Amino acid sequence: MERDFDGWNKSKKKIQKSPKAPFYHEREVWWCAVGVNIGNEIDGTGELHDRPVLVLRAFNAETFFGVCLIGHPRTGKYYFPLGMIGDRDATANLSQIRLFDSKRLIRKIVTLDEKVFQKLAKKLTSTLFSFLSFK
Repeated sequence: MERDFDGWNKSKKKIQKSPKAPFYHEREVWWCAVGVNIGNEIDGTGELHDRPVLVLRAFNAETFFGVCLIGHPRTGKYYFPLGMIGDRDATANLSQIRLFDSKRLIRKIVTLDEKVFQKLAKKLTSTLFSFLSFK
């Protein structure tokens, strides 16, 4: 399948010119303009090149650390089931976490339950950051 890098580049220019980004909080799931990416990096879909993203850590009003979601159940070391997000059974793809600019946020879907968020945080820490042992 051919990726639409030219279409995404046009969209990205519009996003960059956006005067104001939406206000957001940690634990929120948003439709986010993830874009068209390289290799195995997860892409957005449709005209807006978007997909659901969970805000893990807000650094300031402009940037946050987020994890991309997929709209079907998956199991394995790098997946965490979140349950129903909107009308889809969502799974966090732990191998697809990254820094996002809040201008990419399109619209809020839901705020994730705090207990589910804490379980996800533990899974992220043990799966991705276990090599960081501070003694």
